[in-house]
Amino acid sequence: MFMGSTRGSLQNITDWFCMLGKALAGGIAIAQILGTNTSATAADTVVVRFGLFAESISVADLQTAADTGKFPRDLQSFTNSLSEQDRRLILGALRTKLPLNVVTISRLLNTQIGTTILQDLATALVRKDQAGAQALRAGFVLGSTAPQGLSILSFLKAYPSNRLEINLRQAFTVASNLNSGFWLTQQFMLAIAPQFNATTSQLSFPFDPSLSGDAQFQVLGLQLNDQKRKRKIPVDVYWSNAATAEKPVIVFSHGFASTRTDMRYLAEHLASHGYIVVALEHPGSNATHTDLAIKNNTRLVEPQEFLDRPKDISFVLDELEKLNQKANHPLQGKVATNNAMVIGYSFGGGTALAIAGAELQLENLKQRCKKNVTGFSFGETLQCVAQELPANRYQLGDKRIKRAIALSPTTSLMFGKNGLSKLQVPTLIWAASADKTVPALPEQIVGFTQIPSPKWLVGILGATHLSVKDPSTTMDQQGKPNTVLFGGEVVGEQAVDIRKYLKAIALSHAAQLTLDADKYADFLTPDYAQFASTQAFPIRLVTKIPPQAMFVVKEFMRQ
Repeated sequence: MFMGSTRGSLQNITDWFCMLGKALAGGIAIAQILGTNTSATAADTVVVRFGLFAESISVADLQTAADTGKFPRDLQSFTNSLSEQDRRLILGALRTKLPLNVVTISRLLNTQIGTTILQDLATALVRKDQAGAQALRAGFVLGSTAPQGLSILSFLKAYPSNRLEINLRQAFTVASNLNSGFWLTQQFMLAIAPQFNATTSQLSFPFDPSLSGDAQFQVLGLQLNDQKRKRKIPVDVYWSNAATAEKPVIVFSHGFASTRTDMRYLAEHLASHGYIVVALEHPGSNATHTDLAIKNNTRLVEPQEFLDRPKDISFVLDELEKLNQKANHPLQGKVATNNAMVIGYSFGGGTALAIAGAELQLENLKQRCKKNVTGFSFGETLQCVAQELPANRYQLGDKRIKRAIALSPTTSLMFGKNGLSKLQVPTLIWAASADKTVPALPEQIVGFTQIPSPKWLVGILGATHLSVKDPSTTMDQQGKPNTVLFGGEVVGEQAVDIRKYLKAIALSHAAQLTLDADKYADFLTPDYAQFASTQAFPIRLVTKIPPQAMFVVKEFMRQ
């Protein structure tokens, strides 16, 4: 699994140390019980601590083992207690080098997610001071300057101390919170755009599309009733007197177990620029439905919901057209239902792609979801509900949809091998590098390669699944533990810069359906993405995945 691997930077280091320590753990106990002294006398040492037991190993001996493929005599009393498989594992780890240069490592560690990772890794170090994260940073950066790249040995030789002491139990805990898909996503994000440069940072733009417009908007609440499908659909319409049929109507689809206020700040922003925004709730997968299902111990979501969600949007557009023609109604003559844009988030992102023309293709989903799904992400598990639908293919597109934005959408299973190739409208895909719920590489990036142009892929390093949500809907995240499946969300004030960029590109995307298209086109470019980036959240935007990044995608798909 690890030998010869080049998957993701710091994850390999964590894996190597944990793997090395795990293999050493059995021998440590034996050595201590028998009173065997296996400590090295060299000045540079690695100390592996496991409970009451500790073992000290010289870096020089590890270098000899890597060079010769044999463990030095000083280590033989210890290594003899290991299995042949463990010995090969250690040698393989010592010999593996990562072709990641100092620029790449430094850039990753200077992001917010990189800083968080260093802090997590530092908890596995035994130090008297509080400089563990700084010491790790120095070891990684300086170690990556070695001629053949970053390795365990180059890291150890660069680590700014004469000994590195590891708490093995804590190292295992840290490692369990990381996974290869996560790290490949970070590697992909760094590969899809060139390094920041002074020229880019000095760019200027004529105005700031993230700032509110001049229109004084208001919110009209509607309770729509689709009698044919027996679905009551709550709707909030954000509108102003500045709105006209010259601008597209924008429809928002929320995530699973959520509400129509998911993107309230974004709806308000677009409304302030004279757009009509329609935020609806899907009654079979909103918070009200799932809360009731939990209370009554019934099913959280039915397979039919995959079909009903796009149909909800079509129904709402039908009802808006009636209001558009209704005399003396405040929306009369303002709603361009035949020139609509859809924005969807998470499960709603999949809904947005379906209503924009992507075809549900369930053959492979039905096969894969029959297998053990314990290793699936939440996004994959949710998509597996669709395996109970009777047909294998569904086309739910609505030709009134002219553009789409899918924020962290679910795509990996529900659209099959080429369902996304059926999209007929310009589409923007948003991917957050630290998303655990709907991981970027399988859910957004692989699918992006199928989508026909014109298309855009936005990647935010350090953003999480909930970063784009309205702060009022993420207050429950405070104090949640950071685990493999959830927690660690960057929300609220922490995510201000992320939401600011989303406001800018959502407005610019919508403007492409107006006479102001050229005025806003520059904001849908890699240059503006870099201009809007911060040290904590570097932003990438591409319209085509470059070769160096496609290599990462292909590596992931081969797993």
